[in-house]
Amino acid sequence: MKARNIARFAVVGHPNKGKSSIVSTLSQNDDVVISSRSGTTEKAEIITVDTANGGYQLIDTPGFQRPLKVLRWLNEQGANASERAKVLAKFVNDNQCRQQFPDEVELLRPIVNGAAILYVVDGSRPYGAEYEAEMEILRWSGQPSMALINPIESVDHVKEWESALLQYFKSVQVFNPMKADFEKQIALLKTFSHLNAGWSETLLQTIDDLQFQRQQQREQSIMLLSRLVEDLCQHQESQKVLTPQQADKIKPLLEKKYHQWMRDRETQAVKELMAIYGHFQSDVVASNLDLPPDLFDCGQWFAWGLDKKQLVYAATATGALGGAAFDAAVAGSSFMLGALGGGLLGASSAWFGADKLADLSVQGLPVGGYEARLGPIKNRNFPYVVIGRFIHLHAQISQRSHASRETLALNAADFQQRVQNLEKSTQRELHQECERLIKQRPTDHLEQALSPLFSNV
Repeated sequence: MKARNIARFAVVGHPNKGKSSIVSTLSQNDDVVISSRSGTTEKAEIITVDTANGGYQLIDTPGFQRPLKVLRWLNEQGANASERAKVLAKFVNDNQCRQQFPDEVELLRPIVNGAAILYVVDGSRPYGAEYEAEMEILRWSGQPSMALINPIESVDHVKEWESALLQYFKSVQVFNPMKADFEKQIALLKTFSHLNAGWSETLLQTIDDLQFQRQQQREQSIMLLSRLVEDLCQHQESQKVLTPQQADKIKPLLEKKYHQWMRDRETQAVKELMAIYGHFQSDVVASNLDLPPDLFDCGQWFAWGLDKKQLVYAATATGALGGAAFDAAVAGSSFMLGALGGGLLGASSAWFGADKLADLSVQGLPVGGYEARLGPIKNRNFPYVVIGRFIHLHAQISQRSHASRETLALNAADFQQRVQNLEKSTQRELHQECERLIKQRPTDHLEQALSPLFSNV
C-alpha cells in the first residue's frame, strides 16, 4: 500500500462516546482498549488495516477537554476563513498550547497532518450547545468530515443530533459499533470512499479485498468443521487389560478420558474459529457467547442436532428405512409422520441409536491379554449435534463486532431450520455424508455437503 494512497481517519469527539469502540470495530481489532471510564485514551494511537490492494488508518484520539478555551484562543488570532487551517496548525505546534491543552493538541495533530474527521457523539444523550465549540474547531481544519451517532444506550436523541450535525458535517450516519456486523461495516466504508476523491479508488479496492477475505474465512470455517466432525465421530480410546472383567472395571476411566478428549477437541476448534475471524482475545469473547450445553448432555441432542422428524427423513434419504418413506417426504408431505405411522418410528429406533453413545468392546490380542476400546459414538444424531453446535457458534463469532463485549443469544433450532431450508438433493447429500461418518467410512464430499449451511453468513 503506497503511502500517498492511505486513507486516514481521526476518530474524535467528547470523552466516553465510543471512539475506541468504533476504532476496534472498523479495524477488526479486539486489542483496542475499550473502557467505560472517561479518559482511557490519552495519546493518539494509529491502527492500520492492510489488505492486498488497499487499506486505511484509524487514529484513536483523546477526547476534547477544554474546547471553549481552545476556540477562544483560535478566535483571538484574528484569522479569516482562508487562514484558519494555518492557525489550527499553529495551535498544534505551539509549546504553550501543548502544555495547556494537551488533549486537544493530541487529537488535532493528525487532522492538521491530513487525516479526515470522524466525529463521534452519543445519540442516547441530549444535544447541547457546548458541543458546538468542538464542531467549530474541527471545521477550522477544512478537512473532509463525517459525524457518527453512536446510540450507546438508546436512540432517544438521534433526531436532534442529526439536525445539529448536518450543519457542520458533509455526512451524518447512525452507527452502533457494538452491533455492527460485517455488512454494516462495509456500508460505512463505502460512505468513507466519498469523503476524499483521492482515496476513493483505494478504499473501493479495500472493500473488495475485505469481501474476498470474508469468503476465505467462510471456506476456512467449513474446513475446520469438516475436520472437527470427522475427528469426533472417529475418536476412540483403548487400554490393554489382562481379563474381560478388568475391562469392565476400567470403563469409567476410559469414559472420562474419552469425554475429555472430545470436549478439548471441540474447544480447540472454537478457538481456531475465533482466530479465523480475528477474535484473538478468546477468553473475553468466549465468556460472552451463547454457548451450547455440555457436548455429552444427551438430553439436549434433539435440540442441537436434528429433531425426530428430520432424523426420519435422514434415515429414508440414506436408504436405511426404504424408498417409500423417502418418496413421501420428497413429495412435500411434511414428512407425513401421521401417514407413515408410529411403526416407522418404532422400526427406526435402532437406526437412531438413541441409547447408544460409545460402546465398550473387548478384543483378544495375538500376544495375549485383551484390549478394551471405547468409541466411536454410534448415535446417528451425533454428527448433526457437532455440526449444529459449530454452526451456532459460527453465527455469533462471524457476525460479532470486535468491540462487542455483549452476549449474543441465538436459537439452537436455527440449525434445524437451516437444514430444513436446504434443497432436498442437498439435504440428502448431507445425510449421506453423516451416515458415512457414523459408519466409519471415508467421506467423499463432506465439505461440499457442509457448505450450504454457511450460505447466509
